[in-house]
Amino acid sequence: MPEGPSVRKFQLLTSPFVGQVVAKVGGSSRKLNVSDLNALRLQDSQVHGKNLYLAFVAAEGPFGPTAEETALQREAACGAHCPAQGQRGHPSSKDEELQELQHSRSEASEAAEGRGNWLRIHFGLFGSVRANEFSRANRANKRGDWKDPVPRLVLHFESGGFLVFYNCRMLWCSSPRADPASDILSLEFHCGRALRALCAPNPICYTLLDQRYFSGLGNIIKNEILYLARIHPLTPGSLLALSALERLLDCAVQFSSEWLHNKLRGQGLHPQVYQKEQCPLGHPLMKDTFGPSGGFKRLTWWCPQCQPAVL
Repeated sequence: MPEGPSVRKFQLLTSPFVGQVVAKVGGSSRKLNVSDLNALRLQDSQVHGKNLYLAFVAAEGPFGPTAEETALQREAACGAHCPAQGQRGHPSSKDEELQELQHSRSEASEAAEGRGNWLRIHFGLFGSVRANEFSRANRANKRGDWKDPVPRLVLHFESGGFLVFYNCRMLWCSSPRADPASDILSLEFHCGRALRALCAPNPICYTLLDQRYFSGLGNIIKNEILYLARIHPLTPGSLLALSALERLLDCAVQFSSEWLHNKLRGQGLHPQVYQKEQCPLGHPLMKDTFGPSGGFKRLTWWCPQCQPAVL
């Protein structure tokens, strides 16, 4: 599924439409009554980790709170959901089922709160957002048909522009469930809290995918930064020197930021180990599926020579 940098780009695509009124809606979503969005004004657009949040209000009402009021609301929301702030691959079908179950539980909890004016959008495998264009098939499917992807939601605005959302789950909620201190692309990312999490005796590749501490960090980022930091994915964090963990944390923030900047410049990602057969030094890579018991199992690539096991 899209990782933090991709969802940040999706949010930037939606930002120019903030303040505009929805003139027509469409899409194949079954869990969301898309007609409810008709004639509403897009009030705000935010991203938190791997989730995109869109706020809608009645078109005839006021545009929304002032910048100061919005800042206070976000501060209050963060205070309710997170502790004090400080410094700054393709999954298998079984993984998808586990993730669907987890998101369903989260959605059931949010639904119990009652409908709010925020639409939470969580993207699945190959999920995306397009502005003023539809996605077109770039290859034939298994049946040999050239069938374009079917959007889950299409928002046409009075200005004439439109937004298209693909392969995503959508649910109304009262406010964004945000913890900027855990978001690796947030200026409020809490390095101290993340560092403490990395010191746990769990395999380091498990901890990196824990969204409580590394929101937005996904399997691609995990593989790349472990190689950059020269750390074996199954190394318990408690066996690593503090300097090694600090370097890994620096790699996580820097790699994520550079990936986002490259996306905004229209440049693709050039991974060093993810889905590769050799590392940049020419060493053959190992590949296996790792994950905590009862949790997600994700494909992992590593170089035995550049990332030796810690005995």
